[in-house]
Amino acid sequence: MRISSDDIDTASVDAALSTTRAVRIRLDLERDVDQQTILDCIDIAEQAPTGGNQGSRRWVVVRDSALKDRLAELYLDSAGRWMIDARDTLAGSGHRNESVMTSAAHLAEHLADVPAIVIPTIIGRHDGSGRPGLFDSVIQAAWSFAVALRARGLGTTWTTAALNKETEIAELLNIPADMTQIAMLPVAWTIGTDFSPATRYPARDITYFDEFARTYESGPSNPISMADGPGTLVEQDIDAPIERLWELISDIDMPAQFSTEFLGATWSDDVGERPEIGDRFTGRNVHESRGEWEVECFIDRYDAPYQFGWATSDVDSPGARWRFELEPIAGSTRVRFRLILGPGPSGITRIIEKRPDLTTRVIDARLTDLRANMQRVVDGLATLV
Repeated sequence: MRISSDDIDTASVDAALSTTRAVRIRLDLERDVDQQTILDCIDIAEQAPTGGNQGSRRWVVVRDSALKDRLAELYLDSAGRWMIDARDTLAGSGHRNESVMTSAAHLAEHLADVPAIVIPTIIGRHDGSGRPGLFDSVIQAAWSFAVALRARGLGTTWTTAALNKETEIAELLNIPADMTQIAMLPVAWTIGTDFSPATRYPARDITYFDEFARTYESGPSNPISMADGPGTLVEQDIDAPIERLWELISDIDMPAQFSTEFLGATWSDDVGERPEIGDRFTGRNVHESRGEWEVECFIDRYDAPYQFGWATSDVDSPGARWRFELEPIAGSTRVRFRLILGPGPSGITRIIEKRPDLTTRVIDARLTDLRANMQRVVDGLATLV
């Protein structure tokens, strides 16, 4: 059966894709899941692309109570007991991982109670070379399976902790040694069907055009212009608590320790213990082609301990916008140092006004120059902590 794109309800597809969440606490452990529903979802999953168009995926559906009990024991041995201990330790602390560990521990305690456990496998063993050829033929199918469940009112969560016991699982389920287990997916109806999209970076923040770390607020047009909001960023995971990094990135003088262009800054206002949106400072800079200059800056982002940013020259039409963003991740903190040029006047716009035919070259050169210094600053942050 051929289906035209005109026949597809885009809104429904997008809703299923954007609300397929990791479901643990809201798995309905009391309601049975019929075999055909699982098979229907596997049929959908098998339409996913596969390397060489080879049908090498094999699905193991475990419904037997004794087998599920044993899989649950292996899951507890591999990571489940650690999850339970972490939940108990974090309970009531308000820690950012408290809700995640509560959910993970709930699954560890109730894995044997789900109606079915599905294990996608694929023929072959990964050679460890890092080349595609195995996982790239099965991961997308397993995700399609999860989305197909969501569309039918069921849910699952992607678990791989039990794969620490891959040999024991293979022996338990008679999985041949030449098969690779990809994940363990507990399957059940969901308690309620209202799931929301997760908070993620917007596409404009994480999509690069023609070159890594090259961003645009709009466009890019051809040829590019300052109206596109050209920008760049440096991103690095630093092994340090977010609070310590916040102390450093919210210090307007800190980048001067590492940048070859930024010389330092002086507050124009009495900021007290902490600055506020709209507070001003003067930045001092130097460049071999321009000499030294000063620029007035305005704090336009202050969300401790996550975002600190400022605009140059003018609040409403800045010459540039600078952003430090901190994101706690497992074991460290992700630092994003971002820059967006324009839309207001600056040194670069004055050069472009004189030679509009060189706009693209001038913007590219300036972003390359600035990113090199931004990298020095982020590398310097890592040394400070």
